Amino acid sequence: DTGKPYVDSLYGAVVFAMLSRATGNQAYLVTMRAFFDDVTNELWDNDAGLYYRDPTYIGKRTANGRKVFWSRGNGWVFAGIARLLEYLPSSDSERPKLLSIYRRMAAELIKRQSPDGFWRANLDDPQDVPNPESSGTGFFCFGLAWGINHHILDRETYLPAIKKAYAALSSAVGPDGRVQWGQQVDARPNPAQQSSTHEYVTGAFLLASGEVYELSK
Repeated sequence: DTGKPYVDSLYGAVVFAMLSRATGNQAYLVTMRAFFDDVTNELWDNDAGLYYRDPTYIGKRTANGRKVFWSRGNGWVFAGIARLLEYLPSSDSERPKLLSIYRRMAAELIKRQSPDGFWRANLDDPQDVPNPESSGTGFFCFGLAWGINHHILDRETYLPAIKKAYAALSSAVGPDGRVQWGQQVDARPNPAQQSSTHEYVTGAFLLASGEVYELSK
């Protein structure tokens, strides 16, 4: 990935906001804005309201003629923006842009949720990779619940999607406590197997669980 932006990296942008809050140094926010804007300017698809994983997917189509928007890639962004908004000063110049992208993504994501509560690996073409996928679903569930908890998203509009998503995630927890159906380390939509899991799969489930717990209160 050297020399090209990739959308997963936006999850790490929150580090700059956290460092700025911890140190009082505004230079971290300057770096954060430039970093976020550079990646967004190249990978955001305004027609779809979603991100490409990296520039190589711009213009690509599936066998069904649909665009390629990787679920977990967009999950890293959606969860990352939620965390950014939590640490970013309320007066920061980047905040309105982040809120706009976050709300647009939320609206587009609930259109693409499958009836079983999972999102598929390719958000724009669920038939491209029809297997359930829990890591993207975990990040989306977290981000949507966070938005209601922070009075950014409308509860009536988004709560049904959260309920379906968390039920799906709960069904993916195996008898040994592992969160299954997680796509392995990758850079594109590919099938997940029921037995597949990873640290970020569990991490996304725990993020979602924390916000759903707050929501339930």
